[in-house]
Amino acid sequence: MSRLVTHAVLHEFLQRTADTFDGDGTIYLVGETSQVYESWRGWTSQIDVSAEIPDRAAFNSACRATANSMGVLVLDEFPGDLIPLPDGYDLRSRPAGRCGGLVVRHFDPYSTAFRYIARGDEPDYHLVLTYLKHKWIEIDEMNQLLDRLLPRFSVTTIQQDPAEFRRKYKGLLQMAQSVEPGTVHRHTIH
Repeated sequence: MSRLVTHAVLHEFLQRTADTFDGDGTIYLVGETSQVYESWRGWTSQIDVSAEIPDRAAFNSACRATANSMGVLVLDEFPGDLIPLPDGYDLRSRPAGRCGGLVVRHFDPYSTAFRYIARGDEPDYHLVLTYLKHKWIEIDEMNQLLDRLLPRFSVTTIQQDPAEFRRKYKGLLQMAQSVEPGTVHRHTIH
């Protein structure tokens, strides 16, 4: 069983990875990991990252070694591997800090929101509602980005058709009007 990732654990992981890696690049925090980093939620069950690192093999080795020594689970997942990303996603990442040669950023919150809406269960919606609450995303901009993005959706890219995504998006918008986002975790043990 993996250790829960709190704000302190996440910072320790990033610093130890940077110390072990001793290289340059950018690591992007994704989803719940960003929200733990910002102290919007108390914990997550895994560290979700994406990275732009010239020496990827050395970085992956440093991540694995750090994760194993700390007993945390790390998932390296580029959201663009799961859904088409809206234009300009690379310009909408948000600064988080620096650890050694690693620049730490939050992956584009709009891309992240669309990725979680596509999966579409309650913890995913609460994650997106938390981005809305903290004004990292705005509904008007989501609508504009989505109008340009939906034609690129297909059954092969996100395993659902655009109509299904629109239904999920409409459900999220209804929740945004009536539900205060809570800290609903994907892997909460009942």
